[in-house]
Amino acid sequence: MTTVDRLTIDGLSEDEQGWVDLLWRVLRDRRPSNLLRTGYYDFDHLAKTSSMLIAPQYQQVRAVLGWNTKAIDMLSRRTNLEDFYWADGDLDSLGYRELVESNNLFAEFKGGQVSSLIHGVSFVVNTTGDEGAGEPASLIHVKDALNAAGWWNPRRRRVEALLSVTGWDEGTENRPTGLVLYLDGLTITADRDGSSRWQVDHREHGFGMPAEPLVYRPRTGREFGSSRITPPQMDLQDRAVRAILRMEGHMDIYSVPQMWLLGGDEGLFKNADGTQKAAWQIALGRMFGVPDDPDRDDNLARAEVKQFPAQSPAPHMEQLSVLAKLFAREAYLPDAALAITDMANPTSADAYVAANDDLIAEAEGATDDWSLPMRRAVARGLAIQARDPGLFERVQSLGALWRSPVHVSRAAAADAGSKILDKAPWLAETEVGLEVLGLSRSQIERATAERRRVQARQSLSALLGSGVTADAGDE
Repeated sequence: MTTVDRLTIDGLSEDEQGWVDLLWRVLRDRRPSNLLRTGYYDFDHLAKTSSMLIAPQYQQVRAVLGWNTKAIDMLSRRTNLEDFYWADGDLDSLGYRELVESNNLFAEFKGGQVSSLIHGVSFVVNTTGDEGAGEPASLIHVKDALNAAGWWNPRRRRVEALLSVTGWDEGTENRPTGLVLYLDGLTITADRDGSSRWQVDHREHGFGMPAEPLVYRPRTGREFGSSRITPPQMDLQDRAVRAILRMEGHMDIYSVPQMWLLGGDEGLFKNADGTQKAAWQIALGRMFGVPDDPDRDDNLARAEVKQFPAQSPAPHMEQLSVLAKLFAREAYLPDAALAITDMANPTSADAYVAANDDLIAEAEGATDDWSLPMRRAVARGLAIQARDPGLFERVQSLGALWRSPVHVSRAAAADAGSKILDKAPWLAETEVGLEVLGLSRSQIERATAERRRVQARQSLSALLGSGVTADAGDE
């Protein structure tokens, strides 16, 4: 499907049209690569099977593997955002819970993380909701690289402009029917009407640039990062698919023992009406008797059957195992994640951590890169919800709380936490102390809420008790 080269929108200034042209070109040029990686993740990509050694009937098989999907999901499952905290105050007093629940925020961020791993970048966008239409006062949503393109300013260390496509015309041309251009303090919305003309709306605001990039593996000169689905990984997965197809052909052809009939007659392989028997009937049939030829005087007067054993598919399995290990090395996965043969799970906690060390390091690096844009998006969301642009600056100490990428047993976490509390007993009176003991965020919230209720009941009992004593003394 072709894509239009340029979007000409009446009602935009020359500078605004320039941004649309630039960002549309970026989105259009990157689209084939992004669609390819999306196909690998969604099991829609079919490996090329034009090898001369694969029979034509097997080249039509829709064989896929989920190795790249697993590379994404295993890392994503180790990058779990649990909560945000504000060391300088109470987030709940700013409407934090309302922002989280109205936007289903953690699920939205998790989707953005997955898209960031697939394409290298996704974008978190803050907008004002239409409360008259039942929307939250402050909206936080994520756009993937298939539907948004940004331009990075290396001096200001932020996105300078973002083009977001809100609707596509899936006709003969892949043309957008709606888009939004985000600039510093300005949001421009453009939608096509029934006459294919653009309806443009300009809205100014005081919340700066309302978009933040979630980037995986950023580096100098490539600030929007790289996809976790690398060219070597794609090649290894395609080669593994071809190995599976060759193994399928092997099992159909060579798993049946080869039989050689010496001195037999072709009539043995025909049906009663004289037609040739099907290949599967010959291969899987049983031959109970072959007539002798008394007119022959050589040693072939009696037909003789020779059998050769079936060939083992072990070479195909060995090749698939090698490809799996190469893929695991490329994707920083433990060998056991893609084990085919000759693999054993680690038997101790230390061995388990050592086997997953590369994946754990990848998870820690990813959460470090994602924390700042997520914190800024939440701070801006709170400011939009409160209709107070100054709030964005006041909550700059906002922090993100991530679950540890190392899977530690509850007993081990509690033991390590108790040793820390022995050195700093005052931590036991804080939520941080409960965290080091290994309690989850929900457990900490329940424990602190119940503690407040107990303290309230104790305070009420103390007040009631002191009131009765004072009345008795006065009387």
